[in-house]
Amino acid sequence: MFTIDQIKAVHSKVKSGADFPQYVQDIKALGVVSYNQYVADGRTVYNGQDHIAEAPAKYQPFTIASTGNKERLAHHLKIHQAGETDYLTFCRHAAEDGVEKWTVDTEKMTCTYYDLAGNVLIEEVIPTV
Repeated sequence: MFTIDQIKAVHSKVKSGADFPQYVQDIKALGVVSYNQYVADGRTVYNGQDHIAEAPAKYQPFTIASTGNKERLAHHLKIHQAGETDYLTFCRHAAEDGVEKWTVDTEKMTCTYYDLAGNVLIEEVIPTV
């Protein structure tokens, strides 16, 4: 079973969006099979085979736009993955783009962004490293 402290230790190595693929590989090695990242406050729920761990809110709440904007989200993802924005800025952009949460599936190696209605805005394949 993994702990939030173990995940925090792995996360401490992440400096930008460019480090995300390695982060996913590292938490997968800990036993995380998926996680939901909630944009409004940064709360994260990590799922293992028979284990769930929740990290509390990380920042003051953002208001999530009522309508998703795939084009703006794609742009904000691109610049974040290139290391041009920090995590908090990306989360603010995601909220403005109507993202309620994203779900990472470490088995399928996907990251899926959902709007408030549960519709998929973007699903990305996470590169292996």
